[in-house]
Amino acid sequence: MAHTSTNKKKLVARVRRISGQLSAIERAIESEAGCSQILQQVAAARGAMGGLLEELIEDHLRHHVAHPDLSEDARQGGADELIAIIRRYSK
Repeated sequence: MAHTSTNKKKLVARVRRISGQLSAIERAIESEAGCSQILQQVAAARGAMGGLLEELIEDHLRHHVAHPDLSEDARQGGADELIAIIRRYSK
């Protein structure tokens, strides 16, 4: 996705935060932390992943489906890609 290069810094920062959250979950499990603490950390990481997914979907829609300079075939291709991704995600 060439258009992600404009948001690259922001996206990489989000991924690094998520990575940190996952590392914290691992440490909590290793140290046998309480289940409510681990569940809260998992819920936070899931929310962060959801936010990243939403941002990427929005960018894809704007650049590969709704962009005014796209041909009808390009729009259809972008829509088909997104539909396939949503189907995989919702399984």
